[in-house]
Amino acid sequence: MSGRYVVRTYGCQMNEHDSERISGLLEADGYLPADDVDDADIVVLNTCCIRENADNRLYGNLGHLKTWKDAREGRQIVVAGCLSQKDRNGVQERAPYVDVVLGTHNVHRTAELIQHSRVAGPITEIFDEAVVDEHVLFPSALPVRRETSYAAWVTIQIGCDNNCAFCIVPAVRGAEISRPFDDVVDEVMRFAAEGVTEVTLLGQNVNSYGRDLQLAARRDGDVDARIRPLFADLLRAAGEVEGIRRVRFTSPHPKDMRTDTFEAMASTASVCDHLHYPLQSGSDRVLALMHRGYTGERYLERLAEARQHMPDLAVSTDIIVGFPGETEDDFERTLEVTAAAGFDYAYTFIFSPRPGTEAAAMESSFIDPAVAGERFERLRAVVERSALQRHQARVGRIEEVLVEGPSRKDPSVLSGRTGQNKLVHFTPPRSLRAGTYANVEVTRAAPHHLEGRFIEVTHEPSHRTRIPVASL
Repeated sequence: MSGRYVVRTYGCQMNEHDSERISGLLEADGYLPADDVDDADIVVLNTCCIRENADNRLYGNLGHLKTWKDAREGRQIVVAGCLSQKDRNGVQERAPYVDVVLGTHNVHRTAELIQHSRVAGPITEIFDEAVVDEHVLFPSALPVRRETSYAAWVTIQIGCDNNCAFCIVPAVRGAEISRPFDDVVDEVMRFAAEGVTEVTLLGQNVNSYGRDLQLAARRDGDVDARIRPLFADLLRAAGEVEGIRRVRFTSPHPKDMRTDTFEAMASTASVCDHLHYPLQSGSDRVLALMHRGYTGERYLERLAEARQHMPDLAVSTDIIVGFPGETEDDFERTLEVTAAAGFDYAYTFIFSPRPGTEAAAMESSFIDPAVAGERFERLRAVVERSALQRHQARVGRIEEVLVEGPSRKDPSVLSGRTGQNKLVHFTPPRSLRAGTYANVEVTRAAPHHLEGRFIEVTHEPSHRTRIPVASL
């Protein structure tokens, strides 16, 4: 088959990685990437359903795509990802001109379903659970198209066994399944051999990695199951792969954070001094309603332990404002914990009910939108104050930055990230390719970025600018 495609991705890094797999499958089937939608024969929308506006965004985009599809015979629309897993047949009921709807468990069938729909007409295929087959569960078994040659996602786990009251992820991603340890390390080694210098280990709850493998081994009578590798072991192993300069991971759960993870981060030079540590709320009462499994005090204790191991640790977080039943006292506690934590940055959200979650049924306790909005602004002020303070403390320091490319606002300025995941803008004396590492002296701080003065290149990338599609 020949033609051109576009993949539009919404949501988290797991969705971004799934989009790489979808792109790889389409290119393996003969399609080429299009520069924009107008040049495409296939448009894939890889969806998210974490917040309510995700639904509105999808169906709004589908409305525009109907005109696009009608303009030329043979064009196809594909909806994939978490929202299609949740809505199932509802996608084609609301948008009958969509050709293919697939979910989170059958990404591997994308190209097949597109071909099938050309003959049989619109098709919806949603699997209720993951296909427990190493050839389709994890991306190393499928074609992958990455946008950069220097950075790569590495899935170590799929699904989630938690029951957070606000979260739809367990319903659309299924139960936790850990990827075999050696398979993960082998993929990191293959990436390193191709010139990748930064890998990000992905999972819905990465710090519970390996526990299901231990339980399965015990059930099979393995007396040594207790010593099977866990997340800390995986961090060390990935970080020791020759050629890998940076290892990141996302996202851990505070209730499952262990001392051995902090020790592995601190003792492995390539593991970045950055921890994304979702708080969600500082109120113990609200945390209990959310089923988070920790208190505000416990959260701060673990955070203090992390900083004892890594004094220069940067910490980011997620916080929900206006969870059903949240009182002013509850919110004040969130402000207190947020201030005490001193986050480097935070992703803050106003509660959005997701059908199918426990919190969506708490309608009688929903917070007035005006009240939630006012609280949101107060929280943002606290977060930005601590972010600016922590950034100002870095002025005068020399940071190693991984160049990502030109700044969106000024093409003459380059943007890159430090090991702490801080965005730095600087002007080099000569052209630097994306993937270059450079030392930059921080000269100015803002709440959301740093500015700096170029000093020197510390590592040049390989000659390739894009990895070719291959079955890895």
